[in-house]
Amino acid sequence: MTQEAYIYDSVRTPRGKGKKDGSLHEVTSLKCASAVLEALRDRNDLDTSMIEDVILGCVTPVGEQGGEIARTAVLQAGYDESVPGLHINRFCASGMEAVNLAANQIKGGAGDLYVAGGVEMMSRVPMGSDGFAIAVDPIPAMKSYFVPQGISADIIATKYGFSRDDCDAFAVESQKRAAAAWEAKRFERSVIPVKDMNGVTILDHDEYMRPGTDMQSLGGLKASFKDMGENMPGFDAVAMLKYPELERVNHVHHAGNSSGIVDGAAALLIGSKEAGERMGLKPRARIKHTAKIGTDPTIMLTGPVPVTEKVLRETGMSIEDFDLFEVNEAFASVVLRFMQAFNADHAKLNPNGGAIAMGHPLGATGAMIIGTALDELERTGDETALCTLCIASGMGASTVIERV
Repeated sequence: MTQEAYIYDSVRTPRGKGKKDGSLHEVTSLKCASAVLEALRDRNDLDTSMIEDVILGCVTPVGEQGGEIARTAVLQAGYDESVPGLHINRFCASGMEAVNLAANQIKGGAGDLYVAGGVEMMSRVPMGSDGFAIAVDPIPAMKSYFVPQGISADIIATKYGFSRDDCDAFAVESQKRAAAAWEAKRFERSVIPVKDMNGVTILDHDEYMRPGTDMQSLGGLKASFKDMGENMPGFDAVAMLKYPELERVNHVHHAGNSSGIVDGAAALLIGSKEAGERMGLKPRARIKHTAKIGTDPTIMLTGPVPVTEKVLRETGMSIEDFDLFEVNEAFASVVLRFMQAFNADHAKLNPNGGAIAMGHPLGATGAMIIGTALDELERTGDETALCTLCIASGMGASTVIERV
């Protein structure tokens, strides 16, 4: 018999700047991952021997993030040794896929209590340091018309008519919303401080934010992907082989309207109704539906649109049935395209800001945005949220949750 999967709790660390001067730079990936596991246990008085599995996403599983970090985090956090651990990687959606896998395992009867989330310490383990066959092997690169993600974001802007001002205005609004959310303490329930071995707080807030950002300050930034597009190695020419209808690629993205490189971790406690009753916990939301899809690998970042279309087909819902959208702000054009495709109300989308303002810790972001959506549904009293991300190599993923 199929059983429902519920979210009982959600925690995340603050996001630290992903550079050597970031507050979390001296904190290991294992420390951050085990911190969110410890918080779930302590906040909910968990008997960890009841947990079927711990699933963590991590996009760059090398060095300190390698070696199946989920199992090591289980041991480091002091969970019962009977609890295994699983590391998964679906690039930017890894944290979301960890949650979705846990939910679907529960629905399929393979255990009734999971912890799922992700970790990425980008200041310590740089993005791409694990290699990337589609980018470095000329055979798949030529076959897929590979271009870097920033070029893909600029292709979206060009193809769907988003100007530099459109992208900058979206970025300014993300900064304003994130600053207002922190000021109103909307993240207070979910964000746990990262502490050192003596219990001294290292970081208790998202430090990447730049609340003073305005159109004038963004206007002075150089387009980040113009040189690699127009000069050597000339990725614009590759793109136009795939999309001959484009006369040129308009380079509109830069550091201020793209997601920030940051450190962080997140985890959710997911279980069946019966598991919650055993623990004496009330569910906060039901995981109603999950979906994933493959998309065009050159433009690469349009996945939130077809995966949402798949959600609508499979659930029989309409876009108007959602009270809230959390769409990862990998680049401004990604979210602008989502709003354009579904005529989605910006007021209902990322109301507390997103990765442009707070950063995108690759393996953790998917779990983070589900937690953010959960908190926002509870704050507003709304019922249903769609969470979705674009994914490298051309994929999309989504999770639909309902407040209970």
